[in-house]
Amino acid sequence: MTDLKGQGVQMQELLGLRFPPVAIAFRASAPPGMRRIDSPAPAGCGYWRRAADGEVFYTEARDHYTCPVGAHTHGIDLPADVAEQLNGLVQTMVQMQYISMEEIPRIPRRQGAFGVALYAPLTGAPFEPDVVLVRGNVKQLMLLAEAAQSAGLASGGATMGRPTCSVLPEALQSGRAATSFGCIGNRVYTGLGDDEGYYAIPGVHVTEVVSKLALITDANRRLEQFHQSRAN
Repeated sequence: MTDLKGQGVQMQELLGLRFPPVAIAFRASAPPGMRRIDSPAPAGCGYWRRAADGEVFYTEARDHYTCPVGAHTHGIDLPADVAEQLNGLVQTMVQMQYISMEEIPRIPRRQGAFGVALYAPLTGAPFEPDVVLVRGNVKQLMLLAEAAQSAGLASGGATMGRPTCSVLPEALQSGRAATSFGCIGNRVYTGLGDDEGYYAIPGVHVTEVVSKLALITDANRRLEQFHQSRAN
């Protein structure tokens, strides 16, 4: 098994992260001994915060019904009443001109049957992650993006916005890292700061990104000294 603890510790130390990277995986069933979440979160991204706070758990499809948009991006088949809520929410957003109907089909959605979703801080994950999610400020995300670019894994697309949870299927399906500015719902449910965003890395490529990150952070320290000497 990959040295997830070492990767998580190294990422935190190199970047000075306020919250640890979160490991997320989608499986047919939960590993033996892992507990199910005790109560559904108001939104699926709320589970990210709980994992960052040190919890290790899994969710079932019904644990995502409280957030129809998140359930949709996770590839969860919705019961009729929840699907009706989603349609109503989408119509409201369209009426507010927050989103257009043309945008909706382009929102990334996880493919394949949904069994369970596993969550844990990367340093304590008892499973190989499908996606590693990093929460950080702009400079921290800059360093991650440079590391991913150096590893040949940077996304060629634009930084993502609403809904934040679509950054997970984007990274899963593209096989490349993806950046999200977040959305207002995510900021409410996770306490995301005004200067913070997310970086999602496919789990199979985390080792490569962390390896490049050590070089990138060192290079940036030296370049900062160089630029400061020229600016003074």
